Amino acid sequence: MYYIGIDVGGTNLKAGLVDEHYQIAATKKMPLQFTSMEQMGETLADMAIALAEENHIPRSQVASVGMGFPGPVDDRRGVVVKTVNIPIRFMPVAEMFHRRWDVPVHLGNDADCAALGEFYHYEDKDVESLILVTLGTGIGTGIILHGKIHAGINGCAGEGGHMVIVHGGEPCTCGRQGCWERYASANALIRQTRAAMEADRGSAMWAMAGGLEGVDGRTAFAAMREGDGTARAVVGRYLDYLANGLSNLVNIFQPEVISLGGGVSHERDEDLLLPLQGMILEQCFGRESDRHTRLTKAKLGNDAGMIGAALLGL
Repeated sequence: MYYIGIDVGGTNLKAGLVDEHYQIAATKKMPLQFTSMEQMGETLADMAIALAEENHIPRSQVASVGMGFPGPVDDRRGVVVKTVNIPIRFMPVAEMFHRRWDVPVHLGNDADCAALGEFYHYEDKDVESLILVTLGTGIGTGIILHGKIHAGINGCAGEGGHMVIVHGGEPCTCGRQGCWERYASANALIRQTRAAMEADRGSAMWAMAGGLEGVDGRTAFAAMREGDGTARAVVGRYLDYLANGLSNLVNIFQPEVISLGGGVSHERDEDLLLPLQGMILEQCFGRESDRHTRLTKAKLGNDAGMIGAALLGL
């Protein structure tokens, strides 16, 4: 049997045909273009049907279709409540899909789907709890407890990026102030790097980035490795913010694993994972125990959401 997963992004739709070993057998990608929710529902169904047909998979061999959306969903009713950056509100996706194909349909939040994909691919199959933290424009988190997505009473659980770590701090797009993602996302690191460069015109980061416009999430780490003191201060402060939020997650959930994803997670272990692991241990309850949350790097990259969506049916 096969499972189809569709990752609904802000600009593209990505669909994956996943086999019984949780491996991608084929993929399909297309731009996100629609003029109505009705048309989008048709597009999602047509995309899934085409993926199966193009790979000569009979519809009877597809156990289920799962879809991950950037926002809260109601899987019981097959409804997408709302999405971020896409004009969708209370969209009856399952009903629309079944007009084209009567196959079991499951809906999930995109971060939850990514966490589920990472969970099924984690090398230690005895692990039952994992939190995926993705460092990007904001901070996305997906929570797996006892082998299942923890979506909360209304599908909105897992918004770790919007826990406040600085009371009365920087305003966030969610309406609160001092949210974790305003200080520890990849975009936050870029802002912090630029601010430090403007305060120190002699920093090696100027030459390394070619100016403020060339700054990315790697700039401060790279300059730190070249011995730049200002860059070292930027990285140190950033890791402190990152560890603060990670420690909060550990203290609340005590998961077996926290998996870091996003571009920042690709930094060398000695510059990222190892110092973070030590900082988290210092801040967490239960540090006297012989069992602690393991901090790892996510493995699936951009495929995590697509694979996790496919596995919602499990």
